[in-house]
Amino acid sequence: MSRRVAVVMAGWAIITLSGITASTHAAAVKSIVPSVSKDARQLPIDVASSKVDYKGDTVVFEDVVITQGETKVQADHAHAKGLEDFNNSRWTFDGNVRINGEQHGSLRSDQAVVEFKNNHIAKATITGNPAEFEQKRTDTDLTARGRAKEIVYDISEGTVRLSGEKDNDAWLSDGHNEISGPELVYDIRQQAVQAAAKPGSNDKVHIIIDPKTTEDPNKKP
Repeated sequence: MSRRVAVVMAGWAIITLSGITASTHAAAVKSIVPSVSKDARQLPIDVASSKVDYKGDTVVFEDVVITQGETKVQADHAHAKGLEDFNNSRWTFDGNVRINGEQHGSLRSDQAVVEFKNNHIAKATITGNPAEFEQKRTDTDLTARGRAKEIVYDISEGTVRLSGEKDNDAWLSDGHNEISGPELVYDIRQQAVQAAAKPGSNDKVHIIIDPKTTEDPNKKP
């Protein structure tokens, strides 16, 4: 049978999804999976669209898909200033936004702002009611899932930051255990989440631990 344990913490908490642990101090998350190589992030950027309209200095795309290496961004519409400057630019996507990233991570939202720096996709900020994230974990058959009003995917760091205005606005589960709070940072490569409540505030980090235990069939009640 399963026993669910609810924990409410103020301050900092470090949660490792493959085995729940907690700490009252912040700790650096060290990656155990190699980061995306610079060569991969410098691959050509491919833009495919069913229709392109030039409206002044703004370019409007329909049914757009942008890919670079294993990163793919697709949506019903996209707006950008200039078509060929990927050195330092921002694109706005809306309508059925889907982003596929490394380590089988994916995001879904109503809208996204994607930043390009040094000719590579650097960061995606997605918003929705809610915006959603999921990743098929490599150590089990479970899938990590998260949701928040805003999720920031940092491609170079390999992290997603889930945030909202209230205690439970950001939520993440590994299939058994759940954690919620005003802000969660999930490491795609290490498959771990770091949560924080703001010092001096009334914000709380909520953790529900669901350890699986096996009852002895010969045990008397």
